[in-house]
Amino acid sequence: MDITPLEGIRVLDLTQAMAGPMATMLLGDLGAEVIKVEPLTGDQTRKWAPPYLNGMSAYFLSTNRNKKSISLDMKSNDGLEVFKKLVEISDVVIENFRPGTTKRLGISYNDLSSIKEELIYCSLSGYGQTGPGKDWPGYDLTVLASSGLMSINGEDGRPPLKFGVPIADITAGLFSDIAILSALYERSVTGKGQFIDMSMLDANFQVLTYQAFNYFATGKNPQRMGSAHSSIAPYQVFKASDGYIAVTVGTEKLWSIFVNAIGRQDLGNNPEFRSNVDRVTNREKLAAELDRTFSQQSVHDLIDKLMCAGIPSSPINSVKEAIENPQVIARDMVTEMDSSYGKIKMLGTPFKMSRTPGKLRKAPPELGEDSDEILRLTGYGEGEIVSLKKRGIVNSKTVTDTELK
Repeated sequence: MDITPLEGIRVLDLTQAMAGPMATMLLGDLGAEVIKVEPLTGDQTRKWAPPYLNGMSAYFLSTNRNKKSISLDMKSNDGLEVFKKLVEISDVVIENFRPGTTKRLGISYNDLSSIKEELIYCSLSGYGQTGPGKDWPGYDLTVLASSGLMSINGEDGRPPLKFGVPIADITAGLFSDIAILSALYERSVTGKGQFIDMSMLDANFQVLTYQAFNYFATGKNPQRMGSAHSSIAPYQVFKASDGYIAVTVGTEKLWSIFVNAIGRQDLGNNPEFRSNVDRVTNREKLAAELDRTFSQQSVHDLIDKLMCAGIPSSPINSVKEAIENPQVIARDMVTEMDSSYGKIKMLGTPFKMSRTPGKLRKAPPELGEDSDEILRLTGYGEGEIVSLKKRGIVNSKTVTDTELK
């Protein structure tokens, strides 16, 4: 039997961009029926391009599999009625409007919980629903900046950096899923719904972890250290003769093995590097010694020596190299799906579970692709569906991203 862990859970997804769509995509991987409720012009990321893949925005494709799409004019009375009918048969609503927007639209938690008391409602915003900054507009970059994370990302003496993907968005999406799943479990016990106020700032401030505690302990701001670790050495990226490698030596046992593997027993005998405390204290001197050794050897030779010795290490793979990594392939993390716009490559699901694994069941939808099916779910007849389309309440046709440009 094809069983999924969230079988029977229906999620109404009002989110756009990355944080919310990531959260709902993962719920879809776990078997929830996710209905993506889009404005008539579609999720903004349908137009975040190029590049396109088979006429669809590559950005949009990255976070919208396992979803159905209805394109709906939520500002009209009839469109609002359609949405409220969907709420009656759903378990979760997730939105990422600016605070106050849902109240103006008549779809706030108070509005919808009066329709369905056991509803789980997640508001995902940049800075939360309370506090002096609740109305600040928030995107990944600004949240990284305000959370403190950006101040410790990059190299000493150079400008702070963001990550290569919107990691603040992704983190907030993951925290949203934890809250939603916890609320669903609690509802299974009490029968009661609840409101989730998920702040991107809160989620990413939590990610500071030991860096915040370093400040608590010393009163000093942590500094940008590039790839190095503030409390472990060696633990960073080094340059080989033909590229870069990442090396992590986290225990004294590994240190002893490491110096033998690279033929630098003299470092192991040096009192300046005897313990991790010594190595952290003399980090720059140790890095200079290792740079000198590594620069004379190729990435392949170094990785071969280190991995054979059991030292955690890796070449710095390009995206292409990561996609072609035999381990990634063996774990089914690159796959293909059929869609109405052709066969597309997709990233696999990380949910490897013995009885109820995550599944890729449906390709990211074209705008309004499932409108008829979704309207029928709420009891609309064929004549009523035709009328909604003619009056522009629901998109009257399926449109691809390229038509939206």
